[in-house]
Order: sequence, then C-alpha cells, then structure tokens
Amino acid sequence: MAALDLFGRRWSLRILWELRGGPLGFRPLQKQCDDMSSSVMRQRLTELLDAHVVHQLPDSRYELTPLGRDACLALGPLVQWSERWAATLDPQPAHRDSERPADGASHPAAGGDGAPETGNAG
Repeated sequence: MAALDLFGRRWSLRILWELRGGPLGFRPLQKQCDDMSSSVMRQRLTELLDAHVVHQLPDSRYELTPLGRDACLALGPLVQWSERWAATLDPQPAHRDSERPADGASHPAAGGDGAPETGNAG
C-alpha cells in the first residue's frame, strides 16, 4: 500500500510519466507538468527520490530508476483504459437547470413537473 500512498499524491504519477522519455532538468520537467508550482514539484521529487523510483544525475537532471521504469510499464494498462474512458465522456455535459427539451417540457430537476408548457398563464 506504500506505493498507492506515494503515487496517489497529486503530480507524482505525472512526474513519472513525463520522465519516461528520458532525463529532464527541473525547469523542463516543470514545464512538461503544466508549470506546477516549484514547491510542490520539489516536494514530489524528494518523495520519489526517497522511494528510489527517480534518480538525480550529476548534471542535476532527473531520470527514472529501474523501479521507476517498471512503475511506468505498470501504468500502461491504466493509461489505455483512461483513453477509452475519456472517449466515452460527453464533451459538453448538459446543464439540467438551464436547458429545456425540444418538446418544451420543463425539467423536474428545475422545479417543473416534466409536462410541456403551453404558454398559457393559468
């Protein structure tokens, strides 16, 4: 369960994933990680270094250790699943409180009874 605790921390998996292509320095890695804050990145790198999944090279770049590469291989099926899952998501979710069906019926979630409105005040 220690691995789940480590990899469950925000940005940890992203750092591993970005290092899978080879060593990166702090700033290039930060840029690859959508410019995460320097303090968070330092903390995550320290945790990953302590866990022996990332190694710092003499030139200050970071690279995956053999354990880190194994972790990335293990993530492959999860990445494939997430791509299939993302493809099933509606890119523009409906807002039930603000949209009305084509038949003019009011949504029960918006306080209506689901019956079409007739336009008559009654």
